[in-house]
Amino acid sequence: MSPTALEPGSPAPDVTLPRDGGETVSLADLKGGPVVLYFYPRDDTSGCTKEAIAFTGLLDDFTAAGATVLGVSKDSVAKHEKFVAKHGLKIALLSDEEGDVCERYGVWVEKSMYGKTYMGIERATFLIDGDGRIAEVWRKVKVPGHAEAVLEAVRAL
Repeated sequence: MSPTALEPGSPAPDVTLPRDGGETVSLADLKGGPVVLYFYPRDDTSGCTKEAIAFTGLLDDFTAAGATVLGVSKDSVAKHEKFVAKHGLKIALLSDEEGDVCERYGVWVEKSMYGKTYMGIERATFLIDGDGRIAEVWRKVKVPGHAEAVLEAVRAL
């Protein structure tokens, strides 16, 4: 599926992944309320930490708006648990070690840094409505102000 295939109105590909704490989370179980599904490159890196802390800081507001916030990376559940403990995170972090969900959401992309190209996760967020459809997509996310912008979109649903 190409990255442009997931646009507002598209059905959200199902996600069933293990999370920190040992549970499994499935999008199908969350229908009826909005879901913020955000993809980030790696636990405990500068931008990813700031993004997770921003979503954690607004979690009560997301919950009040009826939304579930889920972060996804290819890090293991064990790494997620260390990340959560180190920074006091309250959002659920899902482990997509095989990369299947990243592929289906079109966020496993070629990136470049210092003249080298490599494959990695594009920082992207998908707002999924209560019917399981993509309501809004943010690609190549810049962290400052992003969690607040997503919260506004949730409230506007």
